[in-house]
Amino acid sequence: MKHLTLLVPDIQTGPNTLSCIIGAYHIFTEANNYCVRQNKNPVFTIELAGVSEQSDFVNGLLSVMPQKEINSIEKTDLIIIPAILAAFKKVEGGNVLLVDWILEHYKKGAEVASMCTGAYILASTGLLDKKSCSIHWNAAANFKQLFPKVNLKAEKLITDEQGIYTNGGGYSFLNLIIYLVEKYYDRQTAIYCSKVFQIDLDRQTQSDFVIFNGQKTHGDEVVVKAQEYIEKNFTEKISMEELSSKFTVGRRNFDRRFIKATGNTPVEYLQRVKIESAKKELETSRKTINEVMYEVGYADVKAFREVFRKITGLSPLEYKNKYNKTGSGALI
Repeated sequence: MKHLTLLVPDIQTGPNTLSCIIGAYHIFTEANNYCVRQNKNPVFTIELAGVSEQSDFVNGLLSVMPQKEINSIEKTDLIIIPAILAAFKKVEGGNVLLVDWILEHYKKGAEVASMCTGAYILASTGLLDKKSCSIHWNAAANFKQLFPKVNLKAEKLITDEQGIYTNGGGYSFLNLIIYLVEKYYDRQTAIYCSKVFQIDLDRQTQSDFVIFNGQKTHGDEVVVKAQEYIEKNFTEKISMEELSSKFTVGRRNFDRRFIKATGNTPVEYLQRVKIESAKKELETSRKTINEVMYEVGYADVKAFREVFRKITGLSPLEYKNKYNKTGSGALI
């Protein structure tokens, strides 16, 4: 039988930490029970492990007592890291020991999965350097600054690379657990668990959940002013040549500074601002797709659709039908 370690972080735990631990424990336990009912051997021995005898959550209202101290586990096959505090700065306290322990056991052959902001701990091991990683969209900017060597894919729901798994934010960790159930058990067990726990199977993206707020804590005042100008004038035709001249910066240097500060080119930033405004209109109004398109500054239906789908993963009509309950969704 394989061994599954559910880590219990020492400090810097976030509001979703306990949910990740309990959710993963429940689903893997049910997957084991399903195997037994199918006259098969359960796949995992599941143990909660940490560095403290007790960890407190939800402002001390709830506590978890790990079954094992991490150093008492000589071999494990799968390590799962729950979400931690989103405003992460560096590994502290007992979590330093967790980082060293994860790295040691990955080198011994264990696979590692992080849920949501658990990616901070995983990235602190160095194992994510030059690898793909997903995280909650609201933590993406901070993560990029702290771990520039990681190939951040915030639009992805799940990444899977060299025995290292990550997933996006919130309760999408449930999709990662179902993904791992299929990988370690089989497709039928994953389908069963998805039905019992009512989790959508085979979701690929979290793009339509993203709320775009331009990152302005980067310290480049020129770029901040350019961002503010774009956000105030996005419905108008904006020439990036004229915008860079407005701030007396050469175009190539302007683009370079903008990408370094925000992770987007100025044109991509303008597109994201336009699409975020369009999303809000599609969510709340009875306007047609065409009306919304014109309001945010697009005149070409094909271009609008392509950019909208690239950013959200859905067409404008699909997005409206999913999020707007004021009407049935208007065709162009």
